[in-house]
Amino acid sequence: MNASVSTHNATHYRWGGVCDGWHLLAGDDLSVIEERMPPGATELRHRHARARQFFYVLDGVATLEAGGVTYSLKAGEGLHIPPGTAHQMCNQCTVDLRFMVISAPKSHGDRELVPPDEVE
Repeated sequence: MNASVSTHNATHYRWGGVCDGWHLLAGDDLSVIEERMPPGATELRHRHARARQFFYVLDGVATLEAGGVTYSLKAGEGLHIPPGTAHQMCNQCTVDLRFMVISAPKSHGDRELVPPDEVE
């Protein structure tokens, strides 16, 4: 039988100098990560050649730009990002943002930075 997993026992990593991530499932074909972004944090705009991703907000409000459109996602809302779509997550609120990132296949090693001014 498999053991349950949470942020208390999952593999932890830091990204962007101030953000946290926990690998809840780290398979080559499927990745499930919980992440935390403090207020004012932002990731670099990027795309994935193969991975499709689904971002789902647990707490806070995410500002997610995808394909030139900016979305404001509240707790209980999510957004699918198809492969090849440039995107960037930001926390413009005054509280921590917690969200899930589900990727198929895994997105690590499949990331290409995109200039902020590149038009889709």
